[in-house]
Amino acid sequence: MDFTYLLRPKTFDEMFGQEHLTQEQVALRVLCEKGSLGHSFFYGPAGVGKTSLARIIANTMELPFYEFNATSLKVEELRKIFTQYKNSLQKPLIFIDEVHRLSKNQQEVLLPVMENNSVLIIGASTENPFFSLTSAIRSRSMLFELHAISHAALQKLLYRAIERANLNIDEDAQEYLVTSSGGDARAMLKLLEFASEVNTNVTVELLKSLRPNALQAGSSEAGVHYDLVSALIKSIRGSDADAAIYYLARLIEGGESADFIARRLVILASEDVGNANPQALTLTTSTLTSVKQIGYPEARIILAQAVIYLCASPKSNSAYLAINKALDVVKNGEILDIPQNITQQNKDYLYPHDFGGYVQQRYLSKPLHFVELKEIGYEKKMKDWLQLFVP
Repeated sequence: MDFTYLLRPKTFDEMFGQEHLTQEQVALRVLCEKGSLGHSFFYGPAGVGKTSLARIIANTMELPFYEFNATSLKVEELRKIFTQYKNSLQKPLIFIDEVHRLSKNQQEVLLPVMENNSVLIIGASTENPFFSLTSAIRSRSMLFELHAISHAALQKLLYRAIERANLNIDEDAQEYLVTSSGGDARAMLKLLEFASEVNTNVTVELLKSLRPNALQAGSSEAGVHYDLVSALIKSIRGSDADAAIYYLARLIEGGESADFIARRLVILASEDVGNANPQALTLTTSTLTSVKQIGYPEARIILAQAVIYLCASPKSNSAYLAINKALDVVKNGEILDIPQNITQQNKDYLYPHDFGGYVQQRYLSKPLHFVELKEIGYEKKMKDWLQLFVP
């Protein structure tokens, strides 16, 4: 039995876990029910309902639905659909998954039909797609984020699956289905589907034989996994290697995936170690690549090496603070004109290498200051270098 198909929601009210988009009087739903929704892009973790939401929109707006994946999308296929509906009173909804992988050529093909609204384009991605789309497409679109499905919402979905399939599942097995799926409804339903094919009496032992470890940061009722991740990060930030290794062991033994832990370490290497020890980012990036290829049990050693290295590294959050300050300034409307001397092909630009590596010239049309380097580790040396160039 295909549980994913069986339980796919058909209406906004049937959809679990994305109430910020699907409840009555919420903007997305109101626009759909009025037939006024514009081109939109959804992003969020895997298995949280991006495709289902696109199908619900098509049903609500009574639009023909065409589904593509950017990795295999052919421009000719799109053009056939555009031609088919060129003079039609009805426009189709074209859904493109993995939209962040669209090539520039594919984006250029979409642009005219987005401009004249002859089709409705909806894209989905596990990454924020706005960073990979052209400014022309971004300006014609809206962006909506979907979240990992909550513990409570996954439980409701699981109860519905058990009822429809008439399965016998004990409480421990239900808890494992929910907590090991990391907010991914599809992963939960697939595990249930495979287990029920083996035995309609589903036990936690059967589930663990099919999926021994959690997919990612699963959270139990008490939020233990999230607390452990927080404890690991804060112990590293505080340079307590013993505590960090202990919490790493707790996460590994609790079924946390190696690549999830490694991703957190990459973020920490930049946010909390930063330029006090730039090598930390290189090492943690290598850790992420390595654990994806190797997996447990050996991945535990690689993770431990990275954790100890980060604990021993000098700490600086100057990059974290600098980009946040700059983003706040931009978001608050401080959009400066670029000085003419550093625009493309301007003859007034002074090439620093012609002046021994540095020459004073304008790079901002108004003085702004974001970067505060610290007297810590390698960052102290960087600060000394930059101060040589301050007029």
